[in-house]
Amino acid sequence: MPCGSAPTKWRFLQRNRLIAAVADATIVVEAGWRSGSLNTAGHAATLARPLGAVPGPITSAASAGCHRLLREFDARCITTADEVLELLGAGPQALFDDAADAAGAGERTDEITRVIDAMSFRAWREPLDIARRSGLDPAAVMAVLGLLALDGTAVRGQEGWRRARPDARTG
Repeated sequence: MPCGSAPTKWRFLQRNRLIAAVADATIVVEAGWRSGSLNTAGHAATLARPLGAVPGPITSAASAGCHRLLREFDARCITTADEVLELLGAGPQALFDDAADAAGAGERTDEITRVIDAMSFRAWREPLDIARRSGLDPAAVMAVLGLLALDGTAVRGQEGWRRARPDARTG
């Protein structure tokens, strides 16, 4: 926005969306039950960005939003700086994984990217839920999930499907 523009609610919400899009991860330290931080975290979750929350006292209104993220958005519980680095995938092995992902990114189709983005590292999701999140037909999602399972990007369990952790991939 140009200098001198009046601050409005929709501009803050627009800014939150952009922050979530450019960030490698979103970590919420304090947030009320309804707050701009939760708005940013919601956009990050929609974009399949890593999401973390610092828990606080259960009696604190400033912790209610963080607890909500942990419960409803599959946010990782962050209590140390090392956990932040882990959420970001920092470390020597992560550098190699990022390079391998970047090299293989040109091989992905839009459908594969959409299915990967609709899955979570932590939460198991049913194929119909993945289809709803990705906007794809359930049959197309099942075909993509099969391919992702073959290359080790997705894991199937009794409760559904989830993304494989980068350190658990083979090859």
